[in-house]
Amino acid sequence: MENLIEIENLQVQFKRKSAKLTHWRPEYFFAVDDVSFSIAKGETFGLVGESGSGKTTIGRAILGYLQPTGGRILYEGKEISSLREKERLTYQRKMQSIFQDPYSSLDPSMTVREIIGEPMDIHHLYTGRERDARIRSLLSEVGLDENDAWRYPYEFSGGQRQRISIARAISISPEFVVCDEPISALDVSLQAQIVFMLRDLQKELNLTYLFISHQLQITQKICDHIAVLYLGSVMELGTSDQIFYRPLHPYTEMLVSSILEADPDIPGLVKVPEDPGQQGEYRGGCKFAGRCPHAKEECFREKPGLFEAEAGHLVSCFRYRT
Repeated sequence: MENLIEIENLQVQFKRKSAKLTHWRPEYFFAVDDVSFSIAKGETFGLVGESGSGKTTIGRAILGYLQPTGGRILYEGKEISSLREKERLTYQRKMQSIFQDPYSSLDPSMTVREIIGEPMDIHHLYTGRERDARIRSLLSEVGLDENDAWRYPYEFSGGQRQRISIARAISISPEFVVCDEPISALDVSLQAQIVFMLRDLQKELNLTYLFISHQLQITQKICDHIAVLYLGSVMELGTSDQIFYRPLHPYTEMLVSSILEADPDIPGLVKVPEDPGQQGEYRGGCKFAGRCPHAKEECFREKPGLFEAEAGHLVSCFRYRT
């Protein structure tokens, strides 16, 4: 399949205050450190990992909300990470986002009609009656009533607000949507409804998704491929079944076993020591070495890098290097 998005050696660096009061120089850390992957047209690619693993930062960099420190982001083969603001507007129409919190992502002073219509106004699409007809159609597609167009966000439940966010995201017919923890703030029953809706819209509109989540069991249901992140680096990358049923990296084993310890087809719970430090304290080698039960001397000295352990299944671990 042809790739829509390609990430090559992406790095995003942030400045933070020094922990030492006498230290006047700013300190830096990599929130995203040498990450590479590709997303094929029409597929759902998942990013999973703990809070602070760099998932959202990658999504924001792809959308242009953050400027990468290094590496390249390509859209249909064209590099977009260094485009000027006017040049990027064309790609912003093709790429939209659904945010985690449906309560803070909608302007409370705007009606639903204004919220959904705002992207159309920015890109000068659907004026007059066409605009209103488009908004009514979008509300119907996400399971809301056309009369809801005149109501305000505070009048809706969390699940309904997220439906409004989805309607806004697809209002200008994008090709690529970043779904940043779109269901984590919802009840379990509502999560299933939103997941099914996203899958239906993907088929109907031929959308490509980047699905960001810390819930591995959700990504397994909706994603074609999954990358497991830890402290800004990819630990493992493969199909959802490979990651879920044949995890190779000790960190992935920990994530999978923590939610499936009762499944007879999955190994028992993998106990891993607590994280001994923060990302800024990383000094080289494998970032997971301090918590890994299989760590050897070389793990603290060298960075394994991603390599193919089996067809289409990549892992950053010396255990699988021949």
